Amino acid sequence: MRIALDAMGGDRGSGLIIQGALSALRNNTDFEIILLGPEDFLESQLSEQALDSSLSDRLHIEHAPETIRMHESPVEAVRRKKDSTIMVGFDLVRNGHADAVVSAGNSGATMASAVRKLGRLKGISRPGIASMFPTLKNPVMIMDLGANVDCRPQHLVQFAIMASSCTGKVLGIPKPRVGLLSIGEEAGKGNSLVKEAHDLLSNTSLNFIGNVEGRDVYQGDIDVIVCDGFVGNISLKVSEGLAEAAMKMLKSEIEKSFRAKLGYLLIRKAFANFRKRVDYAEYGGAPLLGINGVGIVSHGKSNATAIKNAIEVASVMIRNRVNSEILEALEDYAS
Repeated sequence: MRIALDAMGGDRGSGLIIQGALSALRNNTDFEIILLGPEDFLESQLSEQALDSSLSDRLHIEHAPETIRMHESPVEAVRRKKDSTIMVGFDLVRNGHADAVVSAGNSGATMASAVRKLGRLKGISRPGIASMFPTLKNPVMIMDLGANVDCRPQHLVQFAIMASSCTGKVLGIPKPRVGLLSIGEEAGKGNSLVKEAHDLLSNTSLNFIGNVEGRDVYQGDIDVIVCDGFVGNISLKVSEGLAEAAMKMLKSEIEKSFRAKLGYLLIRKAFANFRKRVDYAEYGGAPLLGINGVGIVSHGKSNATAIKNAIEVASVMIRNRVNSEILEALEDYAS
């Protein structure tokens, strides 16, 4: 398989992205990587790396002279910058020269490019962004995380079908437990969108367990949580901010006294494990579910580890034929 990697996306520069690509190639021999960006620039970057033939033979460059920046309007940028890294990447997928695109760039533009070049899966009105969140037990997949801020009830049902299919296929869970994020567990709680979506989900073959509250997200008793992109994106950013603040608070408290510093020496392994457990880099990237292909959105601040893991997420999506599973589930729902 071939995975196209946006070498110009993200906030930390192409150097870390290329490091992540090389790390992925060293870790797994099942795929090749196509770096997307200005050819001369990327060749210069690679010339600084000591690459043996086992890596260089599996690493390619596709010339893409334009980049869609984070501040740009996704729809306008996709329309104007036809030779951008993201557009060129999904062109490769459409033409059969790549199997997936990974980008840490403008997520809205990545979604818009995917829909423009590949289209939607049959039966999907709104593709969305899904991602794994750490919990006390197994990770939970939450969808949508920002692609659709205004939704209708049937969109949430489609999110549930797609996320359930993805979780079931990738994690091997026979009947993933699906919850609807709301302000109370009772069926009558929530706004009109949540109430109508609850009724629709109750009449599907999904393993729908009803409404779940924000406090339930990290308990690990749910496999899939569904919400609109407005709520989902706020949940994502709050979680990232809380994890970062918690680490800084702990560090601040440890530095206040000699006893605390001494205690840290005894528990620093547990401290490091906790940091790793809540680090977004360990989860790689968020799949774009509902597009007629495979696309992965990585965090804008992705380091080399995050890029490596995002590439591996893409390979898992391809190997497990997640889109085929989604299409089968949609057919069952339609019938």
